[in-house]
This record gives sequence, C-alpha cells and structure tokens, in this order.
Amino acid sequence: MEIFLIRLLQFMLAISLLVLLHEGGHFFFSKLFGVRVEKFYLFFDPWFHLFQFKPRKSDTTYGIGWLPLGGYCKISGMIDESFDTEQMKKPAEPWEFRTKPAWQRLLIMIGGVLVNFLLALFIYSMVLFHWGESYVAVKDMTMGMKFNKEAKVLGFHDHDILIGTEKGDFKDYGADLFRDLSEAQSVRIVRDGKAMTLPLPGEINLLGMLKTEPRFVSPFVPAQVDSVLAGSPAAKIGLAKGDVMVAVNGKAVDSYNEFMGELGRLSDVMMDAKTPQDSLKVRTASFVVKKAGIEKLDTVNTILTSDLKLGFIVKNLFDTYQETHVAYGFFESFPAGVRYGWDVLSGYVSDMKYVFTADGAKSLGGFGAIGSLFPPTWDWHVFWLMTAFLSIILAFMNILPIPALDGGHVLFLLYEMITRRKPSENFMIRAEYVGIGILMLLMVLANLNDILRWLGYM
Repeated sequence: MEIFLIRLLQFMLAISLLVLLHEGGHFFFSKLFGVRVEKFYLFFDPWFHLFQFKPRKSDTTYGIGWLPLGGYCKISGMIDESFDTEQMKKPAEPWEFRTKPAWQRLLIMIGGVLVNFLLALFIYSMVLFHWGESYVAVKDMTMGMKFNKEAKVLGFHDHDILIGTEKGDFKDYGADLFRDLSEAQSVRIVRDGKAMTLPLPGEINLLGMLKTEPRFVSPFVPAQVDSVLAGSPAAKIGLAKGDVMVAVNGKAVDSYNEFMGELGRLSDVMMDAKTPQDSLKVRTASFVVKKAGIEKLDTVNTILTSDLKLGFIVKNLFDTYQETHVAYGFFESFPAGVRYGWDVLSGYVSDMKYVFTADGAKSLGGFGAIGSLFPPTWDWHVFWLMTAFLSIILAFMNILPIPALDGGHVLFLLYEMITRRKPSENFMIRAEYVGIGILMLLMVLANLNDILRWLGYM
C-alpha cells in the first residue's frame, strides 16, 4: 500500500504540473492577444468542482475539478470540449478567439504543446546539470550479453559484447539499442576477444524483441548472491553472500538471467493451479547452490513466496561493470538537454508505427501503466526524468491531428490559412464530438489493458 501511495503521489504531482503549464501556454497567448479566458481549471469539473475563485476585475475563474483526466482553459468564442454553442450564436465580440487573425489563433492553440516541449528540454538540462549522466557503456559489459533463441538464430552467442551498428556505437542498454538492432543491416561485436561483424535482416520486430521472455538481448548478470532478505526462503535455506545458483528444479542455469527465466516458467505453471495444493506444489522448488569460496554443491528444497520469489539480490549493473559518469556545467547542460530530449522524442515517434498493430494495441497503457513507471521510493532524479518524459508525450499526443486535441484545431487553422475559408461551426462541433469519441475509446482501451494485465490475462 505504501508503494502504491508513493507512486500515486509522484504521478499526481507530475500530471498536475504538466497540465497546469500546458493550459498556461494557452492562457499566456490568449492574454497576449487580448482574448478573454473564462475558466482556467486543473482537472475537469462536470457537475461540481472542488475549489474555485474569481479575482476582482478579472474575467477568469480559476479552479480545481474533481476528475483528474487533465485540465482546461475555456477561451471565449471557441468551439472546444465545453460545447458552448449558445455563445457562438451571439454576435462576435472583439475579445473573442473567433475574431482574431488566424496566425494569432494558431499560436494560442500551439501554446500548450510549445510549453510542454520546452519544459521537457529544460528539465532534462537541469537534471544533467545537477546529477550529470551515469550509465554502464555496452562495450564495458565485459561478460557480454545473454541472448534468446531468436537472437541465436541470427548468429549471436552468449557473452558476445555488443559494440555498434552502421548507425554508430551503442551507448547504454536501453530502448535505443533495441531500435538500432531492429533496423540494422549488420552489428559489430567482440567474441572471445576478437572483433567481428554479424549480418542482420534490417527489419526485426521491435515489440517482439522487447516483449518476449527472455528478451532478445539482456546484460549478462551472474547468478551470484550479493545479499539475502531477512525472513525470506533464501535466508531459511542458508544462502549467503557469494553463493552461486547452479540449477533450478534440475535445470542448469548459467546466469541470473536464466535463473529468473526458470522462475518465470513457474509463474506460467501457477496460472493453471486450481487448488491450494496445486499452488504449494508449484512453489516447492529445488535448487543447486555452489557455496562461496569452496567447490561444494548443495541441493536444497524450499517453498517460494506466494509471488514465487526466493529472496536474494544480485549486484546491479553499476556494481558489476565499470560505470561511466559525465558531468555538465550550467551552460553545457542546455545543448546536452536538447539532444537528450530530441532523442527521446524521435524514439517515441518512431515507435508509434507499432501502435497500429495487434501487439501494439495490447501494449497501450493507461493511468496504472504510467503510474508504475515511477519508482517505489521517492527519488527526485527519477521523478524529474519521468516528468520530462511525460511532458514530451503530452506535447506529441496533443499535436496529433485529432479533433478535440490541439492538433485538430491546428489542422483546421492551417486549412483556413491556406484556403482563406473557415470551416463551418456545425462542422467544427461534429468534428469535436468525433474527436472526443476517439479519445474516450483510446482511454477505455488503454485502461482496460491495465486491468487485464493486473488480472494476469495479458
């Protein structure tokens, strides 16, 4: 429960900040061009609100709604999600959105996206300035990588050290490495101390690489105990620092990667358990352990936890391999932050093509999936990185040419600027309804995926 609350608080703080600044972008340009803003709200307020106030001599009511699905800036003389058609029937006023030149209306509509994008770049810059950048370079993973069956069919061997593709050298183990491998015609590796090049097909399915278990490629991590959790099954069978796991239920394992793979298979078997006796049978496991400092092998039996954990921790990548740390001065951090943000955006955009596939639709996530991206403990470094990432997503999603989103309004404004003809108000209202319908469908699908994952059906 504590982990859930910590993640919820981080999620709510990040979303509140991003929504306020996004709507603030619309607000700023509206005020700049003399357009009246009737309401400025964090969260939506159908039927009632949690709080609102209207300063003296102000045309704007500020408030907080109860439905945390975003926020809004109600601009006079504009067809938006409020569907205030009565106002549109009245004669146009000079302080209304509809009376302003198209270029001013365009800036008002892209104001939110602009703020979110610039905010992400600023956050990335300040994160790099304050914390610098720490990572384990792929070339420094001296024990190489662990590959699944699909990767081995392409010619990879366990312990191959990845160097790079024709796109350039790999930096760290992350999404960019998978993207490069999925599109590469060849990959440079070091095998048994010798440099060599493997041909690749150039069109490996990225979602398949990421979603299959075990993954296409992952850093090789020894199955050596670094610490044992108190009261865990590992503690009860006497596991100690330095012990190495050799086999699980009679199946030899050569790494922590394979160890976790075997426990993952037990999870699949657990799905078919019908009775408590069936579950207990799955949880009763046998392990072969090589004791620290001696060649002795011990075979031990124990009952795993309900979530099939043994209860020991191995060294993380930073403890296992050489760490690379890059520090940035204040002025250096800005171009570095821009490059970082642009890489994140370009990677996200390139992955959008998978959304329109069956696997891509299943990979969509709602509020639960987004909230789970935040760490289980409060970590300001990770919090700001996640906030910047969400800011970029919010900017990109809002600029999509879907009616009801900023991008839909921008599309119609560009049409007007090119043809010098405004779309009719009836058309705009119908388009708004269609856009909201699309958004509601996507929201239901994404959150339904979260529920199905939670229930274990995905």
